[in-house]
Amino acid sequence: MSDSAELHTSELHRAELHRTAIAALEALGLAGVTHLPAVDPPALGKSTSSQQTSSRPAAAKTSKTGGSVSVEAGKSPATAAKEQSLLGTAVNVPKLSLAEATQALKILADEVSACTACEELASTRTQTVFGVGNPQARLCFMGEAPGADEDRQGEPFVGRAGQLLTKIIEACTLRREDVYILNTLKCRPPGNRNPSEQEAANCRTFLDRQLEIIQPEYICCLGAVAAQNLLGTTQSIGRLRGKLHSAPHVTSAQVMCTYHPAYLLRNPAAKRDVWNDMQFLMAEMGIELPHR
Repeated sequence: MSDSAELHTSELHRAELHRTAIAALEALGLAGVTHLPAVDPPALGKSTSSQQTSSRPAAAKTSKTGGSVSVEAGKSPATAAKEQSLLGTAVNVPKLSLAEATQALKILADEVSACTACEELASTRTQTVFGVGNPQARLCFMGEAPGADEDRQGEPFVGRAGQLLTKIIEACTLRREDVYILNTLKCRPPGNRNPSEQEAANCRTFLDRQLEIIQPEYICCLGAVAAQNLLGTTQSIGRLRGKLHSAPHVTSAQVMCTYHPAYLLRNPAAKRDVWNDMQFLMAEMGIELPHR
C-alpha cells in the first residue's frame, strides 16, 4: 500500500472512530446519563485481571486534564458530552511533519470537493474552497464561508475583505504564507447569506479534521458566524472579542475573536478595535510589533 493510501485509510479510520464516539455519547444522553466518571488510563504491562481488581469508580469531577462530562443548564447530555469530548479536553496527537500535513490536507480537500451533503450549495457552487497557507501554521484565520470571488478562484479571502485581511496580517509582521486561512463552510451560500445550522453541521467534520491536521496554537475567528460555530456559543462578537477562549472539544488552540474584514469595510471605525485585538494576539504569540 502506498504512503498516500495508508494516510487516507488512517484519516478515514480516525473520522469513523470520532463519529462512533459521538453516536455513543448521544445514545447515553438520550438514556438519561448525565456524567461519565473520570478513569485513569491503565498502566502498560499490567494484566487485564489486575486492572479489573484494582480499578474503582472515580469521583465525578471536572478539570482541565480530565473529569466527568457534566451538564450545564439548558444543554442536553449529548451536547455537553460533545463539548467536553469524552474527558473534557481535545485529544493530543503527534504533530505531523510538513510533508505529512500537506498530503493529509490534500486528501481531505479531495474529499471536500466531492461532498454533496448540502444539496443547494453543491448545486450552485463553482467549486469548493478548502483553505490556503502553511500546513504547520501557528495561527489560523477562520471566516464564515466563501463569497463570489472565493467561489470563482477557489481560495478563501481573495476579494475586498480578503485584501484587507492581507493588510492586517502584514501589519502583524506576517505573510499569508505564514498563517493558514479557512472558513466554517467550504461552499458559497447563494447570495452570500449566512450559513444555516445544518450546513455548518454538515461541514463540521471537515473543519475539525482540517484543524486536527494543522494543529495551530492560535485561531483567530473573523466575525460572529465563525466564532459562534467554533466555540459553540450564541454570544455576540462584541462580547467575545478582546480575550482568549478555549474550545477543548475541538482543538487545543487558544481562540481569539474579532470583527470580520467585510464588517470593517462597512464600518471603518471598528478597525481600531481589530488592531487592538491583533496587538493582544501577537503579544500572546510572542511576536513584537513595530510602534505605530
